[in-house]
Amino acid sequence: MASELLHAVAQPAEAHAIELLEGARALFPALVAAIDGARVEVALETYIFDPTGAGASVAEALIRAASRGVITRVVVDAIGTGDCLVPWLQRFEQAGVRLRRYRPLGWFGWLAPSRWRRLHRKLCVIDGVTAFCGGINILDDWYDPSWGRLTNPRLDFSVHVRGELAAEIQTATTRLWQRMKVADGGLDGTGHASRPNAPQRSEQAPTSKSSASGRPAAAADRRARPSGQSALLLGDNLRNRHKIERAYRRAIGAARHEIVIASAYFLPGRKLRRALLHAARRGVRVQLLLQGRYEYFLQFHGVRPAYRKLLESGVEIYEYAPSFLHAKVAVIDADGMRPWATVGSSNLDPLSLLMAREANVVVEARRFCQHLRKRLNEAMQQEGRRVDLAALATLPWRERLLDRVASLLMRVGLLLTGQFRY
Repeated sequence: MASELLHAVAQPAEAHAIELLEGARALFPALVAAIDGARVEVALETYIFDPTGAGASVAEALIRAASRGVITRVVVDAIGTGDCLVPWLQRFEQAGVRLRRYRPLGWFGWLAPSRWRRLHRKLCVIDGVTAFCGGINILDDWYDPSWGRLTNPRLDFSVHVRGELAAEIQTATTRLWQRMKVADGGLDGTGHASRPNAPQRSEQAPTSKSSASGRPAAAADRRARPSGQSALLLGDNLRNRHKIERAYRRAIGAARHEIVIASAYFLPGRKLRRALLHAARRGVRVQLLLQGRYEYFLQFHGVRPAYRKLLESGVEIYEYAPSFLHAKVAVIDADGMRPWATVGSSNLDPLSLLMAREANVVVEARRFCQHLRKRLNEAMQQEGRRVDLAALATLPWRERLLDRVASLLMRVGLLLTGQFRY
């Protein structure tokens, strides 16, 4: 059952390397425990940081860390987080939590397509030796900022990693922090250059090559990451624009038996759609778990025009019904010679793949892949609604019109950003 999979780990040799966590109910206790054990530095990045409900436990842990002298850095997306943290800003400042807001829009920000590029990755690294990566915001499973209290928890995943992969995540968070520091002119996200009430400590972050003990982070737990078992994939709108999508396409192209993808917002480009269609036509079982509840207009209606070709090629589509689907995960050939899985923040839509800062972890470990596949199969069979061609044909004309409008608006947005070939 789902409860058995909240802490699914990889093969025994990797038990201390990578762990699958389902929902904030699994992530937050592990995250708080790691922050409470921090000795040197905590760096956290998230799209949404909402302390309502369980999210407050993470905010309190950050305050405790900063109060005892740990360098504590937080980066939130200015749009995703909005004013959620306003009631906490004074406490953060007094404790010494350093907060930056990624790319505030200003008065006319939405009119500039370049400002649509957001920080969507969810990363936290502690002392360079333990880290978290996935799709889970600092947001209570049972609460949504737009929809209020939920009747069921949203479905989402994260991974807890140790060793070399954590050191790579620290490098990524440090680079973004330094770039934002330069862009802000040395100010934090609230406009303060210094905090006289905060404990005094160096602004210099530990490098990714050292841990709290002073040993190289990779050497401190080198056995935690067997060669070829896991990798960090970073996506942005510059050099790494296509990195995550290419990883998906390579894995799909190599699939021999099955492909299972769960994506909250699913609108893949031509190359990725073609890869899925080819896989289905050569006999690979392709299953998609997609959003079944209305959350946002473009994401909900923009995907359905792509359903027909997928279904006609034999792709199975399930819509997750109990609550909001927020997962961005995939499993390929879990029982095969080359099992492959990814857990991260990147949806398979143009905003994620082309314009946002994203982070995914790829895992090539059979037991980990089998655990994730089991949970996704359970979600499809017990909590999903299967979509078929007959149901599409009977959609009301109003729904079909909204689907076409959403698809058109998405294409216009791509044209405005210069992504003509998506």
